[in-house]
Amino acid sequence: MGPVMIVTNVSPAEIARFDHLAPRWWDPDGESRPLHDINPVRADYVAARVDLPGAKVADVGCGGGLLSEALARAGAEVTGIDLGDKVIGVARLHLHESGLKVDYRNQSSAELAAAEPEAFDAVCCMELIEHVPDPAALVRDLAGMLRPGGRMFLSTLNRTPAAFGAAILGAEYVMGLLPRGTHHYAQFLKPSELARLLRAEGLELEDVRGLGYNPLSRRAWLSRITAVNYILCARKPA
Repeated sequence: MGPVMIVTNVSPAEIARFDHLAPRWWDPDGESRPLHDINPVRADYVAARVDLPGAKVADVGCGGGLLSEALARAGAEVTGIDLGDKVIGVARLHLHESGLKVDYRNQSSAELAAAEPEAFDAVCCMELIEHVPDPAALVRDLAGMLRPGGRMFLSTLNRTPAAFGAAILGAEYVMGLLPRGTHHYAQFLKPSELARLLRAEGLELEDVRGLGYNPLSRRAWLSRITAVNYILCARKPA
């Protein structure tokens, strides 16, 4: 048998865009401000469904490590992967400040799934699936690295006029919370579409919640309204 070729499911333009944010990733008042505001809600959502102390968790598309560090602080054994050289460098550097332990790797989801199949109790992939060329391939990778009985957590943007208005017109063009061009409306996924991708990999959808955010008060919360941002949990049958 010859060598196995792993095709990287990535857009170079997207990697460059997020690497540009790297120097101020940990600045709560910088360009990554919304991520800082939303991160505690995401971390609590995961913690409510996974016994984190001692759990092996993968954070796919970890960026500068906001969620990775939150999960590590809760006691998880975290592997954070990202294809952005600069953001991984920032994530590793911040560990000197936080004193936490995270295994950061400049690695693709396909590479991690191949290297450590069914190795993780939980897999998190926040605000990444709307940036990759092949969402189905990403879900396949995430499912491949998840152990039977483990849980997958995904957050993304719904493909609705409300999401277009809030995430693109509002956040990028009116308020300047995100760099222009961060999101592409055609790549947003409806919850039903994402659920279909999960079912194709044998996963069971357990929960879907809307993720509300007020940029003026900087408050984030879970809700029943999934029209803009949403987060979900799926389980791999034992």
